[in-house]
Amino acid sequence: MSTSPKGQQAVTQPEGPQIIPRDQHPVSRNLISANALKVLYRLNKAGFDAYLVGGGVRDILLGLTPKDFDIATNATPEQIKSLFRNCRLIGRRFRLAHIVFGRDIIEVATFRGHHDSAPKKLQNCNKTSKQNDQGMLLRDNIYGSIDEDAERRDFTINALYYSIADFKVYDFANGIEDIEQRQVRLIGDPETRYREDPVRMLRAIRFATKLDMLIHPDTEAPIKPLASLLESIPPARLFEEFLKLFLSGKASENFNALREYGLFGYFFPQVESDLKAGQYPHMQAFINQALSNTDDRINNEKRVTPAFLFAVFLWYPLQQKIREFHDSTSLTPQDAFFAAYGEIMGKQQQSIAIPKRFQSVIKDIWILQEKLVRREGKRAFKTFEHPKFRAGYDFLLLRSQIENKDSPALVELASWWTDFQNQGYETQQQMVKTAARPKGGARRSPRKRRKPRINNSNQNG
Repeated sequence: MSTSPKGQQAVTQPEGPQIIPRDQHPVSRNLISANALKVLYRLNKAGFDAYLVGGGVRDILLGLTPKDFDIATNATPEQIKSLFRNCRLIGRRFRLAHIVFGRDIIEVATFRGHHDSAPKKLQNCNKTSKQNDQGMLLRDNIYGSIDEDAERRDFTINALYYSIADFKVYDFANGIEDIEQRQVRLIGDPETRYREDPVRMLRAIRFATKLDMLIHPDTEAPIKPLASLLESIPPARLFEEFLKLFLSGKASENFNALREYGLFGYFFPQVESDLKAGQYPHMQAFINQALSNTDDRINNEKRVTPAFLFAVFLWYPLQQKIREFHDSTSLTPQDAFFAAYGEIMGKQQQSIAIPKRFQSVIKDIWILQEKLVRREGKRAFKTFEHPKFRAGYDFLLLRSQIENKDSPALVELASWWTDFQNQGYETQQQMVKTAARPKGGARRSPRKRRKPRINNSNQNG
């Protein structure tokens, strides 16, 4: 990934915010969601300071439509909850208030304070701050002023606050200048900030690709040396980061950047190892095409599931593991598949905690690859009626596109299923008969069915 010109120093906090009056910025109440405005107004009416902060302000300044409207206030989580019946408090590491309006959630955070002021604040609010030996914040509920809150934010472009009281934008870290220069820059010492929260390395990449910006050299420099800090991130949190990186319409760019900075292996250790070794000739192209297809679907507002991408990333390691079980054991093909599936998913779960609802879809997509081959009798129709047929078919189609030169049979199979879906029932029946007939045209005589044996035992056991 490219970076901005060198020569600028890490961001230090200016003495006071740059204040941009209403007539000199484009942020308007007309561009803020009605629910966010309700929260801002109610907090103000109750005597609290309340600001639209971060991405909502940043995106409007960039001419984008914000997807999220986050709010910062001097009200504590408990005080926020007392004002809103539709409020729920979440998080231990960061205590947050979620104001729920149906499917819309407005996140409200209390101004963060500095760690070195913790003893004094602990006396007043009974909150805690805790770090591990590497400097990572394990718990951080020290409350402070808006100035302290701005210093605690990660990137300059996120230290922007819009006041509903006077309609001014408060820029605490030259964020507007960085927006104009289109650069992502950390506030404070980058190494310290990454040690506090290694996920900031992922956020730097995500903001750069999402906003079409460059990562400032000072912000970029520590990423590779500190990449191993991601080992301390819980698998459940890495799953959430996976969704943000790969289901935002920028999956291809994020994948390349993660690999460039040595971070992808903390999501998929086996896949990164195989890619580096060139283990499978089609793996790189297979992943690239899947990511490109996913980006196209998201940018055209079509549905996607993370299960499909997990199935793509782990497909070739799964096939290798199945072959190993075939060669070293007497397992049936079905048992070899399930043994390989268990081992591959078990190892992957150590890096990313994939929820069970997605694991089942991954398994269905993989199982369907074999079912799609077997089209005789009623099997084609049963496969066609499978709830995950479309995902399985899309996966087959992707395989055929990538492996077409080495597997003409796969191309033929994908083409057959494409035609099958567009035909009437009678034509489908004829297609099944033709597909089930062995090459050469001779029809095999059906095997005689054995008469069932009478079992006099108690069926209910």
